[in-house]
Amino acid sequence: MADISTIDRTDQQIRSAVQAELDTDPRTRPHEIEVAVSRAVVTLTGRVDSYAKRWAAEQAAHRVTPVRAVANDVAVRWVTDADRADPEIAAAVDHALQWQAFVPVEQLDVSVSRGWVTLRGEVEWEYQRRAAAQAVGQLAGVRGVSNGISVRPAVWPAGTERMA
Repeated sequence: MADISTIDRTDQQIRSAVQAELDTDPRTRPHEIEVAVSRAVVTLTGRVDSYAKRWAAEQAAHRVTPVRAVANDVAVRWVTDADRADPEIAAAVDHALQWQAFVPVEQLDVSVSRGWVTLRGEVEWEYQRRAAAQAVGQLAGVRGVSNGISVRPAVWPAGTERMA
């Protein structure tokens, strides 16, 4: 049986709950999608760069009680290299690195200039260095990657000295 407090939500409360769902869904980005609510009917507007994001936004809205219907007016606009500004690319790079399980993100610095991504920092293994560059190299808008990540093993073979 549904809780009365969730059924008697105002349109503003529903709007806030839908926005919170969108903000916590990893497939959608904050501020890409606008939410309007009238009599528990949600209208989604905005622009995204894939049909998957459009569908994810609709699913997120339907998860909120007591949404009765969703009008999905979100437009899909394919992003080209020329359309993507450096701040957007930097956010996409950060997101891609966060999702890359092999990369210790907290040890990296990222810079973007005119679509060129520069990675700096230290990792313990070569595969981590390569995984970082690979994770960002294919993102829309990225013209190239300078991989300045250093490999510094935590453990050295017996009888060798660690270089400072």
